Amino acid sequence: MALIDPHSYTDSTHPLTTHISLSFYFDFASSTILSSAVLSLAAPYSGAFTLDSRSLSISQVLDIATLTPLPFTLQPTSPDAILGQSLTVTLSNHSQLLVIFKTAPSSSALQWLSPPQTFNKSFPFVYTQCQAIHARSIFPCQDTPAARIKYAAKLNIPRYLSAVMGAKHVCRRDPIPGECGGACDDSLWCGEGRVVEEFVMEQPIPPYLFAFAVGELGFREVGPRTKVYSEAIPGVLDAAATEFAGTEEMIKVGEGLFGPYEWERFDLLVLPPSFPYGGMENPRMVFLTPTVIKGDATGAQVVAHELAHSWTGNLITNKSNDHFWLNEGFTTYAERRIVEAVQGKERAVLNIGIGWKGLVEDMERFKDNMEFTKLKTNQQGVDPDDVYSQVPYEKGFQFLWRIERQIGRPAFDEFLKKYIATFKFQSIDTDTFLDFLKANVPGIESHIDLKEWTEGTGIPPDAMEPASDIYTKIVSLANEFKVGRMPNEDEVADWGGQEWELYLENLPKSVEASQVLALDARYRLSESKDYEVKVAFLQLAISSRCSNYYNEVEKTLKEVGRMKYLRPLYTGLVQGTGKEEEKIFAKRVFSEACACYHPIAQGVVESIFAKHM
Repeated sequence: MALIDPHSYTDSTHPLTTHISLSFYFDFASSTILSSAVLSLAAPYSGAFTLDSRSLSISQVLDIATLTPLPFTLQPTSPDAILGQSLTVTLSNHSQLLVIFKTAPSSSALQWLSPPQTFNKSFPFVYTQCQAIHARSIFPCQDTPAARIKYAAKLNIPRYLSAVMGAKHVCRRDPIPGECGGACDDSLWCGEGRVVEEFVMEQPIPPYLFAFAVGELGFREVGPRTKVYSEAIPGVLDAAATEFAGTEEMIKVGEGLFGPYEWERFDLLVLPPSFPYGGMENPRMVFLTPTVIKGDATGAQVVAHELAHSWTGNLITNKSNDHFWLNEGFTTYAERRIVEAVQGKERAVLNIGIGWKGLVEDMERFKDNMEFTKLKTNQQGVDPDDVYSQVPYEKGFQFLWRIERQIGRPAFDEFLKKYIATFKFQSIDTDTFLDFLKANVPGIESHIDLKEWTEGTGIPPDAMEPASDIYTKIVSLANEFKVGRMPNEDEVADWGGQEWELYLENLPKSVEASQVLALDARYRLSESKDYEVKVAFLQLAISSRCSNYYNEVEKTLKEVGRMKYLRPLYTGLVQGTGKEEEKIFAKRVFSEACACYHPIAQGVVESIFAKHM
C-alpha cells in the first residue's frame, strides 16, 4: 500500500473515483443527513478498496447491480484525529458500489444553524466547508485533490427552504418514490412538505470543492453570469449586489489574462456571519463572509481572489496540501492582476503591501517550525487547518512576481496562459510546475534559485517589498507613530479601509495604552464598519494591554466567525506571560461564542488555547 497524499487513506494502487451520485435527506431536527452514494471507479477492481470517512455511520455497502451486501470495515476503531477512519470495502471485479450512511451532528464540514443564529432569525440553515480535508465528513470518498470527480446530487429538503450548490441546478420538483437509493424510507423521502433540488457537476473537481447551502434564500441579478444569493433579507441582498456590481468586468479581465472561463456561471452566496473564511472558491457558487460587504466595493477584492481560483486552484489543482502554494500563490498573483486592471495600480500595490506584512508576521509565527515557511512542505501527521497561513499565498505570489520581473510581463502572461491550457482539469505537484517552467523559459534556473524558492525556509533575498508613493507614505507615517506622532486629518483625508489596514499593520506591535486611546479618539478605528481595520486596531489594543477595548473585542468575537479575525484576537489574548486575566477572559468569551462558530473555527481556537494555556 502506498499513500498518494499525507492527508488521505487513498491507495495509489486503487482506481480513482470518477463520478459520485448522491441522495441526501436533510433532517434539521437531528442535524443529520440520511444519505446514499453510488461511486463509479475508473476501472473494475478486485480486493480491498479504501475510502476516507469521518464521523459517518455506515449502515450498508452494496453491489449496485444485485443489491447484495459487500463486506466492509472502518479503521481505526478510535478515529485518527486528522484523517478520520478508512472505509475498506472488499470488491470483486466491481466498478461501482453503493454506500448507505448518515452524517453526524458533529460533522467537521457542516454547520447547522438554528434560526436565532441566522440573519433572519426565522428558519434553520446549513452549509458546507470542505477545504482542506472535510468532504469525508459528508460522504465517503477518496478525499484528496488528486482524485477529481464529477457528481450528481438530489437534495431532499423542507419545501419552505431552497438549496444552492457549487454545481449546475437541474430542477426543483416533488420527490419520486424509489429514487433515494436506500438513503431513507420512501415514506420519509416523499413525506408531506418535502421537495427535491437536483444538481449536476459536469466538470471533474477535487472533493474539497464540493459545496451546498440550504436555507431561506433570495438573490439579485448583478450580471449575465452572476447572481448574488443570501438569506432572503432585502438589506443584505441589496448591499451585496452593490458591493459586487463589477463582477462581470472582473470575469472579462480574467478571461483576457488567463483564458476562457470554463465554469459557465459565477454566482456568489453571502453566508451568515459564522462562515470561517473570507471566501471559498466553490466552482459556480463562491461562498463569502458578510464581512466583505464594506460599502465601498473594496470587498470585491475577495471576489477577485475567488474568481482567480476559477483558473488556478479549480482548473489546475495542487495534488496534495503539501503543494498548496500552487493553488494560493498563483491565485494571489492572478487576483492582483485583476485588481490592477479594474481598480488601478495603487490599489494592487496596497494589496501587495498588506500581504508582505502578513508574510513577515507568519515567518515569525513559524520561527520554531520553519518547515511551514517553505512553499513545498511536508505535512505528514499535521492538520492542514492548524498550519494554514499567508505563506503559500504571499511567498507563492512573491515567487511568481520574481519570475515576472525576470522575463517581463508580456512573456510571463504568455507562459501563464500556456500553463493553464496545458494542465486544466488536472492535479499537479511543485516538480511538475518547475519542469514546465524550465522547459518553457529556458535558462530560468541560472537567474532564479528555484530550489531556494520552493524548498528553502524563510523569505528569499530576491523577494521584494512593493514600492509606490502612497505605500511609502503610509509606512513612514506608521514609523513616525513610534516616536509619538499621529497622522494629521489632511494626511489621511482620502484614506479608505485598505490604507488604514496597511497603516495599522505597520505600527509597532506594542505601544503605550495612552497612544492607542489617542489614536482612536481622533479616528474612531474601533468603530470601523470595515472589519480589517477594526480587528487590526483591536490587535494593537490587546498587545498594548489597553483593556478599555476588551468589550469591543468580546463583541467582535461574538458577531463574526471568520478565522482571519478569530485567530489573531484569541492568540493576542492568550500568548505570552503574565496574562491570567486575559486568558480567563478569552476562555469565557469562547465558551459563550463557540456554538456560533463553524467546527473548523472551533478547532483552530481550541488548538490556540492548547498551545498557550
